[in-house]
Amino acid sequence: MSTVIEVTSLSKTFGTKQALNNVTFTINKGSTVALVGPNGAGKTTLFSIICGYLKPTNGSISVLGHNPGDANLFGKISALPQDAQLDPKFSVAKQLSFFAQLQGMSRKAAEADTQRVLELVDLAHVANSKTGELSHGMRKRVCIAQALLGSPQIVLLDEATAGLDPKNAKAIRNLIASLQGDMTFILSSHDLSELERLCDTVLYLEQGQLSSHQSDLYQSEQGSFVTLQMLNLDTPMKDKIAELSGVKNIKQTQSDELVIEYAKQDEPFDLSLLTLIHENSWTYKQLVNGRTLENQLFVD
Repeated sequence: MSTVIEVTSLSKTFGTKQALNNVTFTINKGSTVALVGPNGAGKTTLFSIICGYLKPTNGSISVLGHNPGDANLFGKISALPQDAQLDPKFSVAKQLSFFAQLQGMSRKAAEADTQRVLELVDLAHVANSKTGELSHGMRKRVCIAQALLGSPQIVLLDEATAGLDPKNAKAIRNLIASLQGDMTFILSSHDLSELERLCDTVLYLEQGQLSSHQSDLYQSEQGSFVTLQMLNLDTPMKDKIAELSGVKNIKQTQSDELVIEYAKQDEPFDLSLLTLIHENSWTYKQLVNGRTLENQLFVD
């Protein structure tokens, strides 16, 4: 699998503030990467360096084999900031066609690509509408359509579904999922459940320092996990679960949630667990193989 972004010992300072500190990671072609971290962690700075808007203070970064901002990357990488806006006075098609022509397309090619990306976001029917006439969710999808003009190889999306209703958020998730493999996505969001559905790699930034790992929602070197949500979870329930064969550790992560680590064995552990729940007439809300992204990042 080829590497599309390679970052080595990257640091960025603004005066006395260290925004990024010795960050190293690689991203492979076709990956969908979650960039996670609290406000002020350095996510926007990292996005800006990848796009070539900022230069690092120290370290190196290669994007598709070139330095960020190199002319060879023109049209191959796109980014959508969280607060991106289109002019409310002009039609959707006119604006997208204009941006496509700025990428070097002929007018005819720009119009064809505008039609293509609007169909991707299921908004071909509003092509002649002014963006100021659209709902917030539609405007957000038009902005994502803009980011897809020219079929870039790398797409960076900052809070792509922030503020959207569930229907529009789902439409955007489905779109990203449909393009996975053809494009490399880097998604920044505070919605961990959304990132969990889409991403295969997690980059966690905190105070400018990065922890990078492949998502281990299902397996880890230490064993296997299930996440169990129960109705009326109590100590006797936990004690009985702990007696199941293969259980290595149980951690209560929420009032109704357990993360159970177990050793692999001949009988599937989830079947043993469901049998125990049935025998005791307990009610469970959800049983998931693996750990949630939230538990991976924030539960010791």
